[in-house]
This record gives sequence, C-alpha cells and structure tokens, in this order.
Amino acid sequence: MSIEIVKASSERPTAEEVALWLQPTRLLDYSNPSIQQLIESRGWMRMPPAERLGAAYDFVRDEIAFGYNTSDDLCASQVLRDGIGQCNTKATLLMALFRAMDIPCRLHGFTIDKRLQKGAVTGIAYLLAPQSIIHSWVEAWLDNRWFRLEGFILDRRYLDALRFQFSACQGPFIGYGAATPDLKSAPVEWRACDTFIQKEGINRDFGFFDTPDDFYARLGVNLSGPKRWLFQNFIRHQMNRNVERIREQVPKVASPRGN
Repeated sequence: MSIEIVKASSERPTAEEVALWLQPTRLLDYSNPSIQQLIESRGWMRMPPAERLGAAYDFVRDEIAFGYNTSDDLCASQVLRDGIGQCNTKATLLMALFRAMDIPCRLHGFTIDKRLQKGAVTGIAYLLAPQSIIHSWVEAWLDNRWFRLEGFILDRRYLDALRFQFSACQGPFIGYGAATPDLKSAPVEWRACDTFIQKEGINRDFGFFDTPDDFYARLGVNLSGPKRWLFQNFIRHQMNRNVERIREQVPKVASPRGN
C-alpha cells in the first residue's frame, strides 16, 4: 500500500520562507494564553532547539492521548483543551508549539486507506468513514534539514497496548491506527530523526502546505453534512470509548526505551 512520498528539497530555505513558517494563523493560534502558559511552565524555551523540539513532540504524543475530536480543522488551543487528538489535530497543536518556540514548520498532506483505522474504529463508524481519509504530518526545519514527524499520533500507553495484544505479529502491521513495517520497533521516538506510525497506509500525497489552514481550505475535512453531525454528536464518543478500552485492556507495560 505504501507509495513514494515527495521529499523536501535539501536546499536551505530563504529568510522569507523561514519567516512564513513561524507565523501564527487562525488554527496555529500560539499566542493563546493556554499555549503560552504551557511553554513557560515546562521551561521549553530554556532548552537547546533540538531538546525543545523533542519536549514538545513528547508532550503532543503522550499527554494528548490518541482520540477523536469534533473535527480535523480545530485550532491548536482547542486541541490542547480537548486533551485528545488524531493525526490532523495533533499536527496542528505540534505546529503551533513549534512556531511559538521559533522552530519553522509546515504541513505535509496525504490521504490514508481507512483499513488503517479498523479496530480502533468499528461498526457504523467504520462504515461511514470515507475509503481515503485526510491525513497529515509535520515537517520541522532544524539543523539545516527537514525532519518528518508522524510518530506522535499514538500515545505510548495505546501503542504499548497494541504491542501487547499483537505480540506475536511479525512483519508489517496495519490497523488500530497504525501502519508500520514492524509494530514492535516502529520509529516513534524523537532521536533527531524522522518518526512514523501511519506512513505505510498512505495512498495519496498532496505535497507541502505552509499551514493547516491552507490544507483544509483546499481539501476540506473528512466528513460533512449529516455524517458530520452524527460523528460529532454520537459516533466519535463511541470511537473514543473503544480507544480507551484498547488502552486499558492490558496491564500498563513499559515500552522498551530502545523503541
């Protein structure tokens, strides 16, 4: 299922591009007091840039639990208030944190095959989902290169539960919100390298976007009309309960620090 992904140029961005990738937007509302307070309370701005990036990445990955918000196109401060997120909403929050901390970033837009969600999404929710689901990851400019960051989607406890439940799995794994060549050693930790957890489910590449606002203005969101209303008011709550059952159905197991 994996397709060839368009890679960023290795050329250094211009000063104008860097300035653009630091700007706030309606969705990247990093001047919101809740986001500024978070950054200050964690002391992230006192860290070197690579550690600053890693701290924000770990926060979005593990302290914003994998779950389903009311829509893809929420502003970052709303995602922070929700305390849960999926690929698109977590990406918006991570981008807002990066820009607030002087780390230039942009969005890379895709669609993924809905088979990737099977297990995490069940029943009528799965039937209503489009075959190709809007997906995104964050690309951050640091140390004269682009870092492709997608591994923040599944929080550690949820990923631990999948590894526990599918401990006998060898080779590629797709489902439950993951699509990776090896579930046990999926590259999700920030180690000054790219991170991925759904990359193998991508079926279309839309390229780069300066902001998530641009991405949704062009492509819209995953659901509209009556399906959107049903999702927001009923279906997503069932989906989140299912995700929590998966997270809680096994003992809390610690991920090997090598993963």
